[in-house]
Amino acid sequence: MCSDKILTGLLAVSYAIYLLLGAIVFRALEKNEELEQKRAVIQMKVAFLQNLAHLTEADVEQFVKNLTDAVQRGVYPVGNESQAEDSNWDLCNSFFFVAAMVSTIGYGTLCPKTVAGQIFCVFFASFGIPFTIVFLHRVSKMLFLPCERLGRCLYERGMRKKKIKFLTLLFFLVMGILVFLCLPSVVFQVMEGWSYSEGFYFAFITLSTIGFGDYVVDKQPDRNYPSYYRFLVAIWIIFGLVWIAFLFNLLTTLLEDTEKKIAQNLHKRGKAGKDNEENRKRYQPAGFVSAEEPSLLGSGDAQKTVSLAAHLGDAKQVETIFSL
Repeated sequence: MCSDKILTGLLAVSYAIYLLLGAIVFRALEKNEELEQKRAVIQMKVAFLQNLAHLTEADVEQFVKNLTDAVQRGVYPVGNESQAEDSNWDLCNSFFFVAAMVSTIGYGTLCPKTVAGQIFCVFFASFGIPFTIVFLHRVSKMLFLPCERLGRCLYERGMRKKKIKFLTLLFFLVMGILVFLCLPSVVFQVMEGWSYSEGFYFAFITLSTIGFGDYVVDKQPDRNYPSYYRFLVAIWIIFGLVWIAFLFNLLTTLLEDTEKKIAQNLHKRGKAGKDNEENRKRYQPAGFVSAEEPSLLGSGDAQKTVSLAAHLGDAKQVETIFSL
């Protein structure tokens, strides 16, 4: 047990260092490019406002297109020159991007634009995603230890194993919902100005790695966020993924067990029906002529023959009687 804890601790430290190094590299590769794009967008806004009285419809269309392109590149055209120096690629935002990438969430609101950044992203994700899977698997075992202790305590008190399994899974489910879904939704409600349902929706979409990108933290230009806000969200994502991955595995196991039970029941019913058919054929009287089998006899004569065969149980006697 002690060696497992040490190994898990070393793995966690190595994983954190890997993410931190990735964040530093992405910041170095992408920050200057983003600042130049921001300055260009602000200058475009200034030029648009200065020529507002002489703009044509084509100028407005081009301006809207440029704004749309800027948003798609992750540059939000809101603010003035002083706000242009605020980068989405500072250390905390870069760490958030790295965590979202290796967890395969992929919001799409922030992504590398330089050639060097894109190439580095490919190699970093190629090693980072398997590393994340190993890390989540290891940490999930540690998070389930309280449930195991609860199970032992209940077993020592004489509770049945099936009931213990149900209660421990229920405890794991309820605690996970509270810690990783309900409480963060309150935080998002306060920090982002969302409703509670929107915060809960964002939490689930994020932890399930769906990542639509319609809701993303730290994107409201009229709000002041702490510098560590995205860093804490990244930590929440990593540990929340551990819980929800374990939860999905449990649900998958339950569905597979249910499928096996249904298949076994169907197999038993099919076997029982086959045995009944064999028994019916085995104990069928000799000379019995089935109504479904073709006969050269007339319908009335055939019915008499069947009735006599069932009564006497001897085909030769039936033939003699019928010949008379």
